[in-house]
Amino acid sequence: MSRSIALLRQYLAPHWRKATALAVLVLLNAGLSVAIPLMLGRFVDTAQTGGEVRALLVIAGTFIGLTLVNQVIVSTAAYHSEDLGWLATNRMRADLVGHTLDLDQDFHQRHTPGELIERVDGDVTTLAQFFSSFVFHVLGNTLLAIGIVVASFFLDWRIGLVLLTFGVAAVLVLRRTQHVAVPYFTALRQTNADLSGFLEERLAATEDIRGNGTRNHVVGRLTGLLDELTRSMRRAGVASRASSSALELSVALATVGILALGSVLLGAGTMTLGALYVGYHYAGLLSMTLFKISYRIDQLQLAVASVGRIAEIHDRPSAVVDGPGADLPAGPLSVAYRDVSFAYTEGKPALREVSFELAPGETMGLLGRTGSGKTTVGRLLYRGQDAGAGQILVGGVDVRELTLEQLRSRVAVVTQDVRLFAASVRDNLTLFDDTVPDERIVAAIAEVGLAGWLDALPEGLDTPIGEGGGALSAGESQLLAFARVFLGEPDVVILDEASSRLDPATERLTQGAQQRLLAGRTAIVIAHHLATVRCLDHIVVLDDGRIVESGRREHLTDDPGSRYSALLAGVGA
Repeated sequence: MSRSIALLRQYLAPHWRKATALAVLVLLNAGLSVAIPLMLGRFVDTAQTGGEVRALLVIAGTFIGLTLVNQVIVSTAAYHSEDLGWLATNRMRADLVGHTLDLDQDFHQRHTPGELIERVDGDVTTLAQFFSSFVFHVLGNTLLAIGIVVASFFLDWRIGLVLLTFGVAAVLVLRRTQHVAVPYFTALRQTNADLSGFLEERLAATEDIRGNGTRNHVVGRLTGLLDELTRSMRRAGVASRASSSALELSVALATVGILALGSVLLGAGTMTLGALYVGYHYAGLLSMTLFKISYRIDQLQLAVASVGRIAEIHDRPSAVVDGPGADLPAGPLSVAYRDVSFAYTEGKPALREVSFELAPGETMGLLGRTGSGKTTVGRLLYRGQDAGAGQILVGGVDVRELTLEQLRSRVAVVTQDVRLFAASVRDNLTLFDDTVPDERIVAAIAEVGLAGWLDALPEGLDTPIGEGGGALSAGESQLLAFARVFLGEPDVVILDEASSRLDPATERLTQGAQQRLLAGRTAIVIAHHLATVRCLDHIVVLDDGRIVESGRREHLTDDPGSRYSALLAGVGA
């Protein structure tokens, strides 16, 4: 609960004017809701004692006027409450997405995109509903409940005593039961996240599932997750009924108490019919108010569960800490690895004392079988993760001394899995940076040999590309990834098996674009096909995280005993 209040304060504070206006509306609503039944009681007493018709009409008109004003206040408060809730949580959602993008690669390997979507969208939406209802419904109804009890004492102290007893009992019940369902709602949110992650992964692998005949297995797993979701919903629902069931019993007892007391006092002539009506109405209004609070407490329990899951990401520091910043020379940068070691899992090193150096503008091909540590070398350079031991220098500066923005503006990565968005060609190349002029975009597209492709598009740069690349070929997607790098104008380029998914014919078409991309830049090319490295300066061969061979490409080519020479000859080293 304290974490909920802290988040509430953090994200509502910038909107304090709206919150203050909402609080005033809530106070007015509570006051009018207490006053309106008094008008009805006065109407009943005036009619019973034979009052003038004019007086009855004045009371009736006042009642109608106050009711209409109260409805306007309720509608206005509801609108501002929703507006305030979504303003606050939209900022939270943006902060959470930004923080998630800044977290290290290890975090993203442990959490599926579906799970993160559920937390960023599902849990934050739950919190938005809580924020939007907390001031209006919880605080408003709490003020109304207090106002009803106070007004009932002015009406008749005995009715006030009954309602006070009922109110205190109801509050005690709510306090004892308000946290009962939190663990169940936490489990429910996690089950929803697991289901989202499962669906995201399986839908992305539809072709593989069909091709390998594993449809029935996937459906079976989905059925199991849906069964678990049903059980989680049932447990959360039953637990949340604990408070409302106890409250219903208290309501019944309070209503019976008011009617019994009123009958006695009315018979004794010590209470008017109007006062009894108002007392009975207050009992019903107080019951309804406490039911609303109880319902919102159910929502509060769900919100507390969501806050815990949001805070798990929100408060998680990145293992990659931003550096203080340092000066880098202009132009191509040198790259040096000095005894670099790294392990994804303790006791299972992915890299072991890796050392090499590249002068500014030099290129290096990184070879090795799957799992040898090639991708890890590139990942440590742009600080997707930090080395466990050793030092990595760019331009003579330790990468940990540079800010992440500074480092990643000078170092660019092209992976084997090109990510294209459901957006225009322009947005896919600029990554939604609208400050990049079209002239630069067109020049970058021409640089990778796609000028004819662009001219054939019906809407040019505004032509939409489907999610994942739509109808683009693998070669076109790869060339667009190269164009992104051209736009960024980096000084160090990492090509992580960028052509591994291309057939030989398509790969040959991309070779020219790759050579233009690497010209005048320091580059590390993590190679799948040997053709990719035949124009590079250096070759490094990795095996089980260690460098087992390194040297100038032409020297290794001429050395018949080298592993690289053996690979070229088609013989395993």
